[in-house]
Amino acid sequence: MKPIEVDSLVDGQKIGALVIRIVILSLLVQCADGFDLAAMSYAAPELIRSWHFPASELGPVFSAGLVGMAVGGPLFGYIGDHYGRRTAIILSTVVYGLFSLLMAVAPDLQIMLALRFISGVGLGGLLPNTVALNAEFAPRRLRATLIIVMFMGLAVGGILPSVVATTLQHDFGWRAFFVVGGAAPLLLAIVLYFLLPESIKFLLTKKGANAKASELAAQLRPDLGITPETPLTIAASRQGVNAISPALLFADGLGWITVLVWLLFSAALVVNFFVNSWMPTLFRAAGLSSDQTAVTQAAYYVGAIVGGLIISRLIDRWGIVAIAGYFLIGGPVVAAIGIPGLSHYALTGVVFLTGACVLGSQLGMNAVTGMIYPTSIRSKGAGWASGVGRIVSTAGPVLGGWLIARHTPLPQLFLVPLVPLVIGGIGALLLIYLCYRRFRGLRLDETAAKAAGE
Repeated sequence: MKPIEVDSLVDGQKIGALVIRIVILSLLVQCADGFDLAAMSYAAPELIRSWHFPASELGPVFSAGLVGMAVGGPLFGYIGDHYGRRTAIILSTVVYGLFSLLMAVAPDLQIMLALRFISGVGLGGLLPNTVALNAEFAPRRLRATLIIVMFMGLAVGGILPSVVATTLQHDFGWRAFFVVGGAAPLLLAIVLYFLLPESIKFLLTKKGANAKASELAAQLRPDLGITPETPLTIAASRQGVNAISPALLFADGLGWITVLVWLLFSAALVVNFFVNSWMPTLFRAAGLSSDQTAVTQAAYYVGAIVGGLIISRLIDRWGIVAIAGYFLIGGPVVAAIGIPGLSHYALTGVVFLTGACVLGSQLGMNAVTGMIYPTSIRSKGAGWASGVGRIVSTAGPVLGGWLIARHTPLPQLFLVPLVPLVIGGIGALLLIYLCYRRFRGLRLDETAAKAAGE
């Protein structure tokens, strides 16, 4: 019986129930990431009033979650490559949910900081493994699109705290955000246990898992009549992925590509967390009501949905070119948030465009890591990119807190993100050249890189 190569099996599929189920479940998982930062931002004004501390002291609490994510990305990337994407996703969801729930009963900022760090470790494990799982089930022609559709969960999750703010917060205070943000992932983990499949490619690397791989392959391609006896093969991959070290991310011509991927991740994340962490507090201080602030903050994530959907198709066609465009457009858009005298409607429109550019570029980079790296180090590649980006992004909330403590005027405050956006734009232009050489074109095609022998 002629063996079937998994890449050709996946690329030749018509999108069916199995892939749709994986994308939807992954989207729900990603809601946790979007909810987490936005929930802390919404809880911040009432925490400041309830516990009587300066707003600048929240900077380390915001950053604690980012440091946790930076640890969790590489750690769970290793777990995903060694023990399976499904196992890592479920474990990450449980850790995040449990420690988020405990934040609802935190007695002071120090305990909240510690709990936020641990919940961040769990949260950091979601990105690399959902990227890897979706990349390994998505056909090449739609890979970026499906990964970014999955990451729409970030935007959906970012909108949900505004619902909590306008419904539950009035009765239950700031704790409502962490009860919802903790209980929902724990319930989702149960659903994932029963419904989330493992990657076919990963199963084929493990002894005794071929029957399960054949079952999933048959669901993916019912037209091929696959049975447990049908031999499935995967392209030879470099060994040594069981180490947490990022050394393989710099081998086989990936060195400078990895450096620039980390740079772009860092630039997108530092701007996102700088802007997103402080918008509610700054808008309230500027005179907006709590409901107006909720609507304006939600516009950031609605913009992300629109920007993410657009960039998904652009990446599938033009690769990194789309990322460069988003970075360069994002600079003047973010700066416009600080224009004095904007009406509430105008401010909401500017925040919408900011979400489209800033979170859109972040969503695009999430997809890119799922396409640049080969299967054997895909979770590792996404995990390290996310981890490095999160470490750098801790500077965003802390810098914002320091500038607020110095009473920096709003127009000057929102000029600060121009620096990482310009650096990201330049880095993206360099990455276009390197990826063009590696993939023999603008599209990020792993098969082309293998054929080139790199």
